[in-house]
Amino acid sequence: MTIGNSVSYIGVLAFYSCSNLTSIFFTGNAPLLGSGNPIFGGNTNAVVYYLPGTTGWGSTLDVLPAVLWNPQTQTGDSNFGVLTNRFGFDITGTTNIPIVVEACTNLGSAWVPLQSMSLTNGHFYFSDPQWTNYPSRFYRLRWP
Repeated sequence: MTIGNSVSYIGVLAFYSCSNLTSIFFTGNAPLLGSGNPIFGGNTNAVVYYLPGTTGWGSTLDVLPAVLWNPQTQTGDSNFGVLTNRFGFDITGTTNIPIVVEACTNLGSAWVPLQSMSLTNGHFYFSDPQWTNYPSRFYRLRWP
């Protein structure tokens, strides 16, 4: 679930017993929470992710862990570029955050998911062995 940056308040029991909820991505500052019962109580085992540059976040939001979602491609290290017949790069960030790498051949065309992963120990090496099949290819990182 993604919660937009215009959400500034979440009421009591808003996500109570949402047992299928696994990830909540906030694009804005931490919202104010209703007082009393937990917002995410019950069987919710989700993780809250927030973006760099947003404010009001601590290590939890209500009863859920809150984690900085900050993946970055490393373009200045020795793993960036063409290596052993594949194009690749390192991705670093907060340990265990989920990421999807997408590609497109034209910035006006649709993005295609290439790989989903988590940053084990805050690092992942992404490689695209199919890169030679395209005259140009753009990559981006997004949350699932």
